[in-house]
Amino acid sequence: MQNTVSLSQYVRRRNGVSLGANHSMRNMLSRSLGAGSFPVFWHYWNPIWGYYLSRNIMKPLGLFMPSWLAVVFTFLVSGALHDLAVSLVKWKVIIFFTPWFSLMGVAVVLSKYFAISYRSYPWIVRAAINILFIGSTLLVTCFVEGKYA
Repeated sequence: MQNTVSLSQYVRRRNGVSLGANHSMRNMLSRSLGAGSFPVFWHYWNPIWGYYLSRNIMKPLGLFMPSWLAVVFTFLVSGALHDLAVSLVKWKVIIFFTPWFSLMGVAVVLSKYFAISYRSYPWIVRAAINILFIGSTLLVTCFVEGKYA
């Protein structure tokens, strides 16, 4: 017996409402930004993309590598796919999202390893911390790539 979850079931679990339902986007933003840790932020962020990444990248990688490494590689693949999409639109090679998303993957792994939790704080503080995680990884990526040098 196969234990697979459909996309609509996955989205309902993440958003609390069905795929395409009213307030789906609001629920996703509220749940992800208000998450009590950075790994939980990513648990709720973009459930459709997360479904396909989990099913086609992370789970297969997890069969032959440690889960923390599968997480980082999944973020790397997601970044590479974002870079590919932007490269096709701009019609030139863009390599920005791959290192940025990889760094966010490392932040997820480290925050889980060190059990960094801020779930006891009010929603606005949790949202600010999650935005700070994203913004700080973005700034590090920009400095490393020389965008602000």
